[in-house]
Amino acid sequence: MTDHPELREVVALSSRIMAASGSGDFIWGHVSARDPEGRGVWLKQASWGLEEITPERVHLVSPEGEVLAGGGQRHSEYPIHTEIMAARPDVGGVVHVHSRYSVALAAAGVELRPVSHEANYFAPLGVPRFTQTADLILTRKLGQAVSEALGAAEALFLVNHGVAVVGPDLQTATVAAIVLDRACRQQLLTQNYGGELSWSDPEESLAKREHIYGGKARHQVWDYLVRQLPPQ
Repeated sequence: MTDHPELREVVALSSRIMAASGSGDFIWGHVSARDPEGRGVWLKQASWGLEEITPERVHLVSPEGEVLAGGGQRHSEYPIHTEIMAARPDVGGVVHVHSRYSVALAAAGVELRPVSHEANYFAPLGVPRFTQTADLILTRKLGQAVSEALGAAEALFLVNHGVAVVGPDLQTATVAAIVLDRACRQQLLTQNYGGELSWSDPEESLAKREHIYGGKARHQVWDYLVRQLPPQ
């Protein structure tokens, strides 16, 4: 069976970056990269914190939940990853974490607004909300419901639970997940001042997305985040 050490490394780096960004939640939260041979996803192993993930703690999981390579305990919410990728051929990486500010804003029932640069990343579709359940996504049917709620967007609020964030590769999805939590934090901070919120209109929002996050910028942010990781 073909191994993909480069994908194991990316999953490990993404996991540690998410932990360093403040998205760690003890042993919960997970990231994945699409297997280029169509066998499933390379997924962070369960029972370890995001900050503890090394390439050896990444395994290959089939759409049916079978661990095909790498051993270790499988996360029960693997359908988030496998079903999104089944529905979205354009997606190469998925991040599911319980980022504090994203969870708070989603639970408050307010729409994400581009009050700062960050929320423009998600223009024009914004961040839809999944409300069918706040419990874990344990079945393929629920995973399919998550993918349907995500639609063509780049992120989804799992209300009272966490987020699912996607990208053409895991590097991009990782940056997007951090940007999303920063956007939520800025909006919550802005609301606390008690004034009338202002935000970019749709035309400006699309322009800012291209100017700030277009071209090589997302991968350059990834490279920056990798450089900030403490040595192992």
